[in-house]
This record gives sequence, C-alpha cells and structure tokens, in this order.
Amino acid sequence: MLGRSPALRLLFSSRGRGERSLLKTRDAAMVRIWDLPTRLFHWALAAFVVMAIISAHLGGAVMTWHMRSGYAIFTLLAFRLVWGFVGGRWSRFASFAYAPAASWRYLRGTGTPHARQEVGHTPLGAWSVFALLGVLAAQVATGLVADDEIASNGPLFKYVSSATSQPASHWHTGFGQWTIIGLCVLHVAAISFYWLKRRQNLVAAMIHGDKLLTADVPATIDTAASRATALLIAVVCAIGVTAIASLDA
Repeated sequence: MLGRSPALRLLFSSRGRGERSLLKTRDAAMVRIWDLPTRLFHWALAAFVVMAIISAHLGGAVMTWHMRSGYAIFTLLAFRLVWGFVGGRWSRFASFAYAPAASWRYLRGTGTPHARQEVGHTPLGAWSVFALLGVLAAQVATGLVADDEIASNGPLFKYVSSATSQPASHWHTGFGQWTIIGLCVLHVAAISFYWLKRRQNLVAAMIHGDKLLTADVPATIDTAASRATALLIAVVCAIGVTAIASLDA
C-alpha cells in the first residue's frame, strides 16, 4: 500500500536532493543511524513535554498529570544521560559533541567530508539537543523543590529552605517554561527548514532509524541485546524516580 501512494512515500522517505543523488552511485546504502531506544526516547520526551506544558496552563485537578509528566521526563532524561555513554554509536554524546571551531566551520560551509557532520546530529542540531536537555534538566530540578502556594509542591520541597524554593518556583513557572517552549519552536522550525529548503525528511529517520548514506558510514548497534540493555536502564531509572517521588508521601 505504501508503494502505491506518492504522498505516503514522501512522508516516510528521508531522501533529500543530496541523498537521492546517492542512488546513482554503487556505494549508497540505507544505514541504521538511530537505534530503537533513542527513537522511543525522542517521541516519548516530545509527548510528555507537550503534556507538561498543557497541564501546567490548565491547572486545577490537571496538575496531577503535570506532576506525572514531570516524573516521566525525569526518567527519560536519566535514561538519556546513561544512554549517551553506552548507547548506539550515533546516539552517544561523543558522536555529536562538536567543538566551537567545528561548529563555526560547519556554519561557514567549510567542514571536511570525513567529519561526517550530516550523519547523526549536525553541529547546530547538537547544540540545540544539549540546550534542550539542559533546560529540561533544570526544569525538572526546580520542579522537585517548587511550590505553587496553592495545592502542589515538589517531593523535595520540604527538604529545602524558602530561599531555595522561591527562586526555583519562579524559574519553573516563568523563564524556564518559556525557554523550553522557545527551544521546541526552534526545533520544529529547523526540521521545517530541512524539509522545505534541503528536502531532507529528518522526521522519517527518527521513525524508522535509517538514512541513505555512503556504505562506508558505520551503522549504530541496534540489536535485541542492546534493546534489552536499554530497557533495563530505563527500568532502573524509573525505580529511582519513583523513589524520589514517594518522598512527598
């Protein structure tokens, strides 16, 4: 059915102009770049961030779901921190921790081909990923000690002084929240730019995990064993976050 629909083929194809030109070469191949744990992390994080933002603005009884989504984001961030060191090749922080000089060369269009900056996260994409993860981590940390002075407070609120809780609460409900929204908008704008201007469907690669690249690009490890390892890490992270959440009982 997918092969009969041009619209569906376009939606699920990650082939841009440069990628389509690879089809004419003999060394082109679909290479697994994003392992399944990374892909699940990406979409789960997006869903829970949206849920957290919407529930925060609705308030009232919905704040229960805001807290739950916050704990889910906490779990996902903890998982990503570990997975950034032990996960698949292109999911590891080392694969996209670009120096400022490398990022500047990329912006100027003078990057070297062997740097493979277009395989996983580009330098600009990498900086946006680190920025979003950092701000989300700060948002989770402040939420753990925040107090809305109405009915909700974080599980660690009673363990800190008001001198700590008050500025954390202001950050959590103000600048921190709007910074996350701004970064999310920029993220979507960047994806749209690649889609409209460069004809690269970044969303598709994050769905099926593969990109059309030269065959010499090493694929990430995405086996049953690696997925089982990821599941174990996620369970341990969830248990840890649940223990922290229970401190509010």
